[in-house]
Amino acid sequence: MKRTLNRGRTSAGKHARPPERAPLRRRLGVASFTAAALLLSVPTVPASADPKPSLKDLAARVEKMHVEIETLTEQYNGQREKLKTAKKAAEAAQKTLTASETDLAAKRAKAVLLAQNAYITGGLSRALAFTSSQDPGNFLDRAATTFAIEQRQGEELNQLTKARKAAERARASARSRISEVEKIVKDLDTKRDKISKLVAKVESNLFRRALGEAGRPGTRATRVNLPIAGSGKAAQAARWALTQQLKPYVWGAEGPGSYDCSGLVMAAYQRVGISLPHYTGNQWTAGRHISRDEMRPGDLVFFYSDLHHVGIYLGGGMMVHAPRTGDVVRIASIERRPFAGAVRIAD
Repeated sequence: MKRTLNRGRTSAGKHARPPERAPLRRRLGVASFTAAALLLSVPTVPASADPKPSLKDLAARVEKMHVEIETLTEQYNGQREKLKTAKKAAEAAQKTLTASETDLAAKRAKAVLLAQNAYITGGLSRALAFTSSQDPGNFLDRAATTFAIEQRQGEELNQLTKARKAAERARASARSRISEVEKIVKDLDTKRDKISKLVAKVESNLFRRALGEAGRPGTRATRVNLPIAGSGKAAQAARWALTQQLKPYVWGAEGPGSYDCSGLVMAAYQRVGISLPHYTGNQWTAGRHISRDEMRPGDLVFFYSDLHHVGIYLGGGMMVHAPRTGDVVRIASIERRPFAGAVRIAD
């Protein structure tokens, strides 16, 4: 009887199911079917890639980068000129500081000796010394000497104060100049990095291939010998610049193997004994401004509102210049360029 009850219990337990399980399976099945239906009903659209830039767009981007490179290059050249000036000023300030400190040390030593002398000679009051003196004349001599020493001590102390103030000013000036140099050097490093990155982009395979397919604007550079009128230094500078044709443009370069635009101008005039800074901004103010109608061979011609490009005029609407990264020194027309003005450096 006990065994039968146990078997009945076991059988009942075996076939019993939790009331929630069957409905859960049904719900999961319905959900799966619904999801599958939704997936089948959604149209499959392939992911669209961004359209490739056209050759025209790529060429425009390169032109923009070339302008940026040349603008940054002339800013870089300008900072290099500032650095030269700042370094000279810093060296002069350091020399002034050294001289001021040497002078201060000498005056300080002299003042100490005079103070010691005054201390030794001024022990008793002069009245007591005079009444107790065996020789009043001798006392008066010594008193006069002491007075002179005190007068001199006062002057030396006054000079010492002035020397100390001069040394302090010199020290502040030297610190300021050194700080200016450090700031310029940091700015140069930043500009150098920017230019290098832009040049790397311009010379990348992508842009080389794109420009090759689109056709590089302008004609292929060839050496051209033009007769230059005139015998003055300006004409001589123009003739020499023509001998540099086909040498590569390199930003920041001033020869003899490569040039940027202001570097070529500087080298040409240096050749005839005229010193010009390696910076279009300073070259713009280095001579007399003339009208376009007055231009003659050797005059400097500037372009763009920020004056970031310069060439040497040859006559007949032509110039010789170092155009940009990837190009060479060549002659070109000054037309179709944003002309800013002309400067006469020499006759």
